[in-house]
Amino acid sequence: MNKQPLLILAVCFIAGILFQDKISLDKNIICLLVGICLLISISTFLKSYLLHKAKPYLLGLMFFGIGIILHFFNSFSSQNIAVAKNETILFKISRKLNSTEKNKKYEAIAQTGSTIFNIVLYIPKDHDELDFNHYYKSNVFITKPKSPKYDFQFDYAQYLRRKNIEYQCYSNNGVSSVQRNDLSLGEKFSQKRLEVLKKINDAKMSSKTKEFLKGIVLADRTETDTQTLQDFNRSGLVHFLAISGTHIVVVFGLFYFLLVRISPLKFRKYAIVSSLIFIWLFAAFIGFGNSVVRSCIMLSIYYGYVLLQRKPDLLHSLALSAFIILIVDTQQIFDVGFQLSFLAVLGIFWLNEPILKYFPKQDNYSEKLIFNTISISVSAQLATLPLVLYYFHQFSFISIIANFFIVPFSEMIIVFSFLMTVLIAFRFNFSLIDQAYDFIIRLLLKIIHWFADFDSLFFENISMNLVEVFSLFLIVYLMRFIILKFNIKNSSRVLMSVFAFLLLRISFTFYENQKEEILVHEFSKNKILSIKKGDRACFWIHNISDREKIERFIINPYCASRRLNDIEIKFFPKSVRQVVYRGKIYQIN
Repeated sequence: MNKQPLLILAVCFIAGILFQDKISLDKNIICLLVGICLLISISTFLKSYLLHKAKPYLLGLMFFGIGIILHFFNSFSSQNIAVAKNETILFKISRKLNSTEKNKKYEAIAQTGSTIFNIVLYIPKDHDELDFNHYYKSNVFITKPKSPKYDFQFDYAQYLRRKNIEYQCYSNNGVSSVQRNDLSLGEKFSQKRLEVLKKINDAKMSSKTKEFLKGIVLADRTETDTQTLQDFNRSGLVHFLAISGTHIVVVFGLFYFLLVRISPLKFRKYAIVSSLIFIWLFAAFIGFGNSVVRSCIMLSIYYGYVLLQRKPDLLHSLALSAFIILIVDTQQIFDVGFQLSFLAVLGIFWLNEPILKYFPKQDNYSEKLIFNTISISVSAQLATLPLVLYYFHQFSFISIIANFFIVPFSEMIIVFSFLMTVLIAFRFNFSLIDQAYDFIIRLLLKIIHWFADFDSLFFENISMNLVEVFSLFLIVYLMRFIILKFNIKNSSRVLMSVFAFLLLRISFTFYENQKEEILVHEFSKNKILSIKKGDRACFWIHNISDREKIERFIINPYCASRRLNDIEIKFFPKSVRQVVYRGKIYQIN
């Protein structure tokens, strides 16, 4: 507690959030907890030997209780709105989401009568883009997403509830609009971002280059084609496309570099403050994503220490940024991006310096830039690997090589992309620069696609449960010691932790393979019958045209959950309505 009090209290606070989410204490117990936390808070000001000794534990308990209390008030409660399936609604958009094959998607605030509620809106893909400058009116078909029947499926309904959304609306026959004159400051930022995105669409570059530019600078991947996203995922370079700490540091460094070149030395502090203000304006402009906010807070705290002439502390900065984000919205702890973002920073803190010592001595800035970038990337990948396997069930060994080749040039590409965005936003048309950028990005995407095509090094449907995740984290934790000092003691610890992980994995796989299971899965309007015996399963489906989607959303998650080694897909005749298996009838149509 003496060395890292903020980090320990942040862990207690997060534990309280997770406890409340799992147990769901009622209002009476929450009131009692509020009283206990107040008493603990008052007791910390009293002078007593026993209280002094117990103070660290009392503070941990208090922050655990505060996590429970805040999550109780931040949990979504069903509105049970009396709306018809077909309803005319008034709405304004609050965020654009990734488009589907047939529709554009938006988060919106809708109103019908006097009732106001949050929705996910679907409109036909050929419809004009919606913006923040208008109120809209449309007749929509309203549905309430249901939680899946089985544990291996993604719970989209719960995902929406964590964002205070309970309904999905599908536009039936067009959308009418009326001009707004009451935009908030945040909506004005969002509208300006939308206008810049439209200008990028009009730029004379290939469509893939434009989508890359929108993603790497403005955090907009809503129209990025499936093949490009798949290439980044399979090559392990998706972090390069997403706005992260690297992007914020580059933007800060670029702005700071310009300011110190045009201002006297005595105004150096003002250059730091101005650069911090700029990155916060940039974060507001692109929509305050988790990794962006975390990076901005950490950078602000770091340079706050510098301005106050105190030694910066990475873990203090990390813990404080977690507090700020979770106090505003406790549901963010369940966001995968939030978890991976903070784990990446912890991995850099824990492994970067030990790994960097194995690189050749860096005698100039270029070498330092390249070797530091590679060591940071490897550290972040190792730290996030357990959660990546748990959530996405896939891993590519080619990602290690791809990161060695691509990541060292990431800062130059980010700077070039930022410059291109500024030029396009202010309508400075330099066709030669446009062509050069287009050529570089198309070449980059081809190289990434080449890496992604190494199918033999790509593994999917990797099973992973929470026990295995924590045992992998233990291995990552112990790796620091063996990297720093390779000896019998440290190597034996790592070997024992690896052996424990393998033993756990074999045990879970053996247990799962003893089961037989017959399930009827629902996907859209189709039903799929699966028959599992040991480590094999057979899937019977009706619609051949939906096979790819069924594999992605039903078969692959089921294989990862049930630790299957072999699957077979067969097709029912269209006339089949029921299946009788072992004396039991299954409705499949």
